[in-house]
Amino acid sequence: MDSRRVSGILLHVTSLPSEYGVGDLGPAAYRFADFLTRTNQRLWQMLPVGPIGPGASPYSSPSTFAGNPLLISPQPLIENGLVTDEELAPLAELPNDHVDYARLVPRKRKVLR
Repeated sequence: MDSRRVSGILLHVTSLPSEYGVGDLGPAAYRFADFLTRTNQRLWQMLPVGPIGPGASPYSSPSTFAGNPLLISPQPLIENGLVTDEELAPLAELPNDHVDYARLVPRKRKVLR
């Protein structure tokens, strides 16, 4: 067993900045991972990353195994021509200082379908 100590940071993905209503695994996540590397941090603890349950809680997820589609970044979808800026406009209208799950969830689902 390796008993060396390492350090890291606890930050839920949804806390990352985003133009689309909630932090996701897009460019901001890559920048954060690069920051961790530059500062010799070895761990990034994200906590629950499953679908949200009642009250938008990741701790009340309906699945232990599923991923959270809200964490899918629209950025690669744009880059690969799978969605347009017009289709993302409803997400860009969401606040960027807090997550409005009631408005976010139906809009993001529509983009991902």
